[in-house]
Amino acid sequence: MNILERIRGGGDRAAATERPPPQPEFWVEISESVSRLCSFDAVGSGGGRISVKVIQDSRPIHDKVVDSFLNKFFPSGYPYSVNEGYLTYTKFRALQHFSSAMLHVLSTQSLLFAAGLRPTPAQATAASWILKDGMQHAGKLICSSMGARMDSEPKSWRILAGLGNFAKGMAVVAARATRLPIYSSFAKEGNLSDLFAKGEAISTLFNVMGIGAGIGLASTVCSTTQGKLIVGPLLSAVHIYGVVQEMRATPVNTLNPQRTAMIVADFVKSGKVSGPAELRYREDLLFPNRLIEEAGSVKIGQPLRRVLRPWLVEQLRATFPNEKFLLNQKSNKTYMVLEQSASGEDALRGWLVAAFASEMERSGMGSRDAVLNVAYEKMERVFPTFVSEVRSRGWYTDQFLDGNGSRIAFAKFQ
Repeated sequence: MNILERIRGGGDRAAATERPPPQPEFWVEISESVSRLCSFDAVGSGGGRISVKVIQDSRPIHDKVVDSFLNKFFPSGYPYSVNEGYLTYTKFRALQHFSSAMLHVLSTQSLLFAAGLRPTPAQATAASWILKDGMQHAGKLICSSMGARMDSEPKSWRILAGLGNFAKGMAVVAARATRLPIYSSFAKEGNLSDLFAKGEAISTLFNVMGIGAGIGLASTVCSTTQGKLIVGPLLSAVHIYGVVQEMRATPVNTLNPQRTAMIVADFVKSGKVSGPAELRYREDLLFPNRLIEEAGSVKIGQPLRRVLRPWLVEQLRATFPNEKFLLNQKSNKTYMVLEQSASGEDALRGWLVAAFASEMERSGMGSRDAVLNVAYEKMERVFPTFVSEVRSRGWYTDQFLDGNGSRIAFAKFQ
């Protein structure tokens, strides 16, 4: 054997010794009365991925149906892959789409009757799709400029989506624009796409079921005008109730004026920070701009020229050095003006100062303007602990969503 052959032979033996131990071609996993055959795909076809096949399932039929339904209509890993409230949200979302689809069939049939036509329930269903698409295109153009407000108050705008067919075009844009922040509030493991896909699958399923139920109603109970007058308002009430309840179940974790005020008010009263799941049922969905006295009755987003006199601006900038907010009391309200680059943390800092000043005023330490400096110093002491707790409870503090509220940018002169 020559030297080259020896080297090759030695290299082959070294390669053989470095080769990983052979993997089993297949194995069986048994869990909860289900046996699954697991095997490695061929490297050329599947890149060594694992394929799983059920070979025995001794569970009752009911358990199999439930498992199949969960796999098709709930995100992978449910319930551990989603945040609290997802099941409640899904149930009321299904109710909303079911009642809405029935109402579409009945309302379209009534509209065609009023036009002198006598459509069958199936024809009314087809006509409803045609009318619905035309109204949506017009409404999209009107509502597309309101996206920033929808980011700030997705729950309130989502309720608007269910208030009536007369604003269906605007409602569609509001519903679609708020869909992403609502799904994001439930995402727990980077599974937003899975949540979105399964949520839309449930919507489609109950829309189809609602259309079928609507055709049945139109042919029986609602075949007369009296029947429609009874069932129509009931379905509308059920639809709106479903929208309200699904929004109340949604733990949105972004900071807007209402949620920020509620967080600060709870902290000032109890020293604790409430999480998104704790605040969701306390949010005012129809009147989100109400002022909370315990949080300093802060009103945000007003133009600077309306809430501050020119001579006060420099005085307040000196009171709050290096801050991205200004505060001024006027008519039992505290007006806060944010700089253009202000984040959620900046808003929390300003809100805490306003809340502490209001608390000191109520305890007789002086007027709110007089105690601003003391309130600011107190905020500086507690803020590191406070904001750390805010983040640990799941709040997103990098942004503050104040809709289209006014902000300021101070010019720097050389």
